Amino acid sequence: MYYTIGQVSEMFDLPISTLRYYDKEGFFPHLVRKGNIRYFSNHEIEALHLIECLKKSGLGIKEINQFFSWVSEGSASFEKRKELFEARKEAVEAEIKSLQETLSLLEFKCWYYSKAMEDGTEEYIQAMLPDKLPNAIQKLYDASHK
Repeated sequence: MYYTIGQVSEMFDLPISTLRYYDKEGFFPHLVRKGNIRYFSNHEIEALHLIECLKKSGLGIKEINQFFSWVSEGSASFEKRKELFEARKEAVEAEIKSLQETLSLLEFKCWYYSKAMEDGTEEYIQAMLPDKLPNAIQKLYDASHK
């Protein structure tokens, strides 16, 4: 099955110019062309999933280009590629941990202000801090104050 650049643009919510740029960077070495029209196969779709994943994990185009260069080297670069994915995995896990702490604080503050509005004051909540909060709220508070 083949997709036009417009279809792929919609699939990934990417500008057509970005897809053309990726093509120019050599990310789609097997891209089928008929005249000026590019046809994306499932191979290019998988490459795009990988590119978007690597971008979301914090890599820039230069590093993604390096990865694709390693891919073209074949099995000789397996170790380099695995190390790259392990490093990105660790970075994403650290980011998730940080975001979870942020989410815990946001959830705690939502509870805090709902309770303050209900009570008409912050006095009662302040008296419960830092370790006399209801159990579920205490967990949020503790998770956000590491």
